[in-house]
Amino acid sequence: MSKNSKVNIEGLGFNWDVENGRFQYENQDSVLFWINSAMKSFFDTIEEVSGEEASNLVLETTGYRQGIVVGDYFRKIKDFDVSEAAKMITNTYASAGWGRAEIKYLDYETKTLVAHIRDSWEYKINLAQGKSKGTAFLAAHFAGLFSSLFDTNIWYEYEQDQLEGSEYSIVKYFPSDITATKNIHQLARKNESEQIIRLEEMVEQKTSELRSLVKKLSSPIIPVFDGIVVVPLIGKYEEDRSEDLMINTLSNLPKHKANYLILDLTGLDTEVDQFTIDLIVKIGSAASLIGTKSILVGIPVNLAIKMVQSHVTLGRFEVFQTMQHGIQYALAQLGKTVS
Repeated sequence: MSKNSKVNIEGLGFNWDVENGRFQYENQDSVLFWINSAMKSFFDTIEEVSGEEASNLVLETTGYRQGIVVGDYFRKIKDFDVSEAAKMITNTYASAGWGRAEIKYLDYETKTLVAHIRDSWEYKINLAQGKSKGTAFLAAHFAGLFSSLFDTNIWYEYEQDQLEGSEYSIVKYFPSDITATKNIHQLARKNESEQIIRLEEMVEQKTSELRSLVKKLSSPIIPVFDGIVVVPLIGKYEEDRSEDLMINTLSNLPKHKANYLILDLTGLDTEVDQFTIDLIVKIGSAASLIGTKSILVGIPVNLAIKMVQSHVTLGRFEVFQTMQHGIQYALAQLGKTVS
C-alpha cells in the first residue's frame, strides 16, 4: 500500500494518508482502535473513575446524543425517507465495524421499531470485560437517531441481550418522555440522596458518641478520700440528664464505700427551676437509704432563694459554703484529718 491510498467498499470511501497520519471514512477524519485491548481499557478506565452505574449513563448519554447528530444529518438529505435512511445508516455502520444492525417492524405512524443488533463493537468490549449485562451506548444511539428521524423523543427497551447468550440483541423503540438528560438528573438526585443518607448516618453516629460523652461528663463521681465522694452538678438538668445522674451516682456509691456524698452546686445553671431542686432532694433521700450521708456545698444565692420559696426541707443535709469546708467536715466525722 502506498503512503496515500483510497478504497471504496460498497460505495463507502476509506482514505489513508500515512505520511500525515490521517485516516478518513467518507471524507471525515476518523480513528481506528483495537476493540479487545485499547477500547476495553478505555471502558474499564471510565468505569473505574466513575463507577459502573455512572459510566453506563455516560455511555448511554453519549450514544444518544451522537445518534441525534447522525439523524439530523440524514434529515437534511433531499427526498428524505426514514426507512431508506435507516438502511443506509446500518450499512454504513456495518462497513465501519459497528456490527450488523437490522431495523425491523418500523412504523412511521406509531413511531415504533425493533432493532436486531449482532456482534457490535460494544458487545465485544463487554464480553472482554466479563460482563453479564451489556452497556447502553449502541441501544441509546439508535434511540437518539430515530428521535431525530421521527422528530419525536424515542427511547428503548431490551427484549433480549446477546451478552446473555442470545444470537443477537433485540431492542424495542417507542415514543417516551424518558431522555438522557432526565436520566442524568435522576442519577444526580439518587447520588445526592445517598450522600445525604450517609451524612445523616455519620451525624447520628457522632451525635450518639457525643451523647455518650456528655452523659459521662455530666454525671461524674469523684472519690476524694476513703469514704468521701464528690458529685458536681453542672448546667441545667432535664429528665434524661437527671435520670443519668441519679443512676450513675447511686450505683457507684457502694463501689466507693462512700459514707459521705458531697453535692457541689456551684456549677448549676443560673436559672434554677423546681425540677433541679427536687432532683437534689431525691439524690439525698436515695443516698441515705443506702447508708450515705449527703452534704451540699456552694449553694448559689438564686438557688437558696428558690429553695426557701419552695419550702424545701434541708434537714437531711449538712450545708457548707465551700468544697473545702464540706470535705473537712466529712473527714472530721470519719475521725480523719488532712496531713
